[in-house]
Amino acid sequence: MTGRPRLLFLVPWFLFPANTGGRIRTRDILRGLKGGRFEITLVSPKPAQEPLPEAELASVCDQFVGWSQSEPSPLASYTRARFLFSELPIWVATDRSPAARRAIDAELKRQPDVVVVDFAHTAVLLPARIDVPSILFTHNVEAEIFRRHGGVARNFPLRAFWRSQREKMARFERASLRRFDGVVAVSEQDRDFFVTEYGANNVSVIPTGVDLAYFGAKAEPNSANPPVDGDTVVFTGSMDWMPNIDSINYLMADIWPRIVAEKPKSRFTIVGRNPPKRLIDTAKGRGLNWEFTGLVDDVRPYVWRSQVYIVPLRVGGGTRLKVFEAVAMGCPIVSTSIGVEGLPLEPDQHYLLSDDPEDFAAAVVRLLNDATLRDRLARQAYEYVRERFSSRVVAKTFEDICAGVASGRD
Repeated sequence: MTGRPRLLFLVPWFLFPANTGGRIRTRDILRGLKGGRFEITLVSPKPAQEPLPEAELASVCDQFVGWSQSEPSPLASYTRARFLFSELPIWVATDRSPAARRAIDAELKRQPDVVVVDFAHTAVLLPARIDVPSILFTHNVEAEIFRRHGGVARNFPLRAFWRSQREKMARFERASLRRFDGVVAVSEQDRDFFVTEYGANNVSVIPTGVDLAYFGAKAEPNSANPPVDGDTVVFTGSMDWMPNIDSINYLMADIWPRIVAEKPKSRFTIVGRNPPKRLIDTAKGRGLNWEFTGLVDDVRPYVWRSQVYIVPLRVGGGTRLKVFEAVAMGCPIVSTSIGVEGLPLEPDQHYLLSDDPEDFAAAVVRLLNDATLRDRLARQAYEYVRERFSSRVVAKTFEDICAGVASGRD
């Protein structure tokens, strides 16, 4: 024991590898907190087979407490249907775990000075009464993601499904926010939603940060990191997340044909874990010059050798860590409004913006054709992010919020 106040940090999944935006954000905040005001106990599922990555855990916490989590069944997507008529949204109901409750209850009984709960749906694992100062760390407005899914759904049954899930999630989020002494949002927009729609009066905001030392240190070209390829477009993101799947389907149907009409040799690289086989097969069947990498150890070489980074999101919430990562890697960006939501970037100064498929394609072609414009946007965006949004600044803000709640301040 260090004599410092104890911070209990509850995470709904094992943090390593940090291959999603939520994991990356949480990992970077914990790294920034480690060795500071608090002694940190991290509580999360632990990997079923692999040994614990001791060095990585030591970089984010002083103690790790894990619960065993069974591997998901191949039929999980079908067995979830039994929760269709639950009062909880499906994605919350399926997070309930007796093993998690036992581990969390035991740590709460040790009376930490403050507990941080990562993601709203993790609140389903807590006891009815939280007897220690508590913070809910929200990465999105979950109900808004569901609403947007309904807005792009192809038919009435899907729209009805998403409307029902949105209503359930909104009730769950509203009730969850009121259980905590403090709420942390990742954008002013999310905070305003929580205040206006949920009546929350305890919401603080942290900026989105990026590890500039990692993403900003571009390596010299070599066999693993070749020079920029001509007419190459890149996207990064977990391809088992529905908003990303929707964005690639949207690109394939409405945007990519317009790009190749102008630039027939264009290539597209999709970097992210678990791309759906149906999506890969459709791209292959259409003869598209696309590469799905699946899970990679390092996204940087794929971005460094591309000329344009795209974010064609129509569904999503929170803020896009991957946008700041692309900025740090020096790649110019074309994005929808939702793709840069919550980030204080200026269109035409830091990136090109379009919510129309024809204009989006034209913006990509414009960047592929204009090296001077690519360099200007990339340089201006990098300088802006470097001055304001390092991950260390974000962690310090988060630490101050935790200290305030622990001491009883709003």
